[in-house]
Amino acid sequence: MTAVEPPLALLAELTHRCPLQCPYCSNPLEMDRAATELDTAAWQRVFDEAAKLGVLHVHFSGGEPAVRRDLEMLVARCAGLGLYTNLITSAVLIDRARMQALAKAGLNHVQISVQGSDPANADRIGGYAGGHARKIEVAGFVREAGLPLTLNAVMHRQNLGELGEVIGLAVQLGARRLEVAHVQYYGWALKNRAALMPTRAQLERATATVEAARARLKGTLVIDYVVPDYYARRPKACMGGWGRRFLNVSPNGSVLPCHAASTLPGMTFENVKERSLKDIWYGSEAFERFRGTGWMPEPCRSCDQREIDWGGCRCQAFALTGALEAVDPACEFAEGHAALVASAEDESAGPAPALIYRRIGTALV
Repeated sequence: MTAVEPPLALLAELTHRCPLQCPYCSNPLEMDRAATELDTAAWQRVFDEAAKLGVLHVHFSGGEPAVRRDLEMLVARCAGLGLYTNLITSAVLIDRARMQALAKAGLNHVQISVQGSDPANADRIGGYAGGHARKIEVAGFVREAGLPLTLNAVMHRQNLGELGEVIGLAVQLGARRLEVAHVQYYGWALKNRAALMPTRAQLERATATVEAARARLKGTLVIDYVVPDYYARRPKACMGGWGRRFLNVSPNGSVLPCHAASTLPGMTFENVKERSLKDIWYGSEAFERFRGTGWMPEPCRSCDQREIDWGGCRCQAFALTGALEAVDPACEFAEGHAALVASAEDESAGPAPALIYRRIGTALV
């Protein structure tokens, strides 16, 4: 068995609270309430343990991490430990003074999500009036504070026609990097798949737009591009492989291999309230279950890509097949791959149903 290496990065989900209601949110359908969140001291201890474990990067996420009044204190703790910090934010709760305070605390980087380039459509998708204009303003505050900026644009059938303008917006705002991330379908996005799935023709136009922009903006803007799994030939290596490079701490302290793993039934994820981060990383049964290649079924076990995609996404495999160990249906060699693609194409060709917005306590069927 290959020796387990230390994790490189920690995704710190400080809260599931968020003023936006994005219908593709990566949070689980059953979100943690504010009363269950780790307090300041507990998060500081988590960061202390992460630094000792070998973590280099901490990504503050949510929900919306700026909901937490102690965000500056948590950033400062990480800075004191020599950890590189990235704030993943909707930006709508941040003003100039707070951005300056975060920079002073030692924040290294800011990543702002955008729902498109058209203000009205972006606000409709995010479920927050005035949100787009606020994001543009806060991007300016980031640059004033001297921090590097990344824009994260989650794309789907209801905003994909704006992709060229989104790329232009990233340049206009002085972003160094743009993440063009097509929606990945689990959690809230799976509930909204018929409303969000692009057609193959839309995807091909988007890919051509990105390739042209990469050539045109080389040296000015780095563009990361993630296509929908359903239209890919091979699955993505979720979080670099289960329990290989990343770990996630949820608002209530559960330690997960990825932010969606809490949706998997029959698995017990240990909590930092009861066990150290080091013990969980190296000794947790849940982290060991899909680590490496020994758990893989065929054809994954014999595939020459097995140490590249690491078996794909367990959350997606379960969501679409009902089996945790199943071949990720996004793989062209999976038994149900052709049916999955056909189903997706049928949905994308039909009329888009109403969006189911992400809300804590929403009753879903």
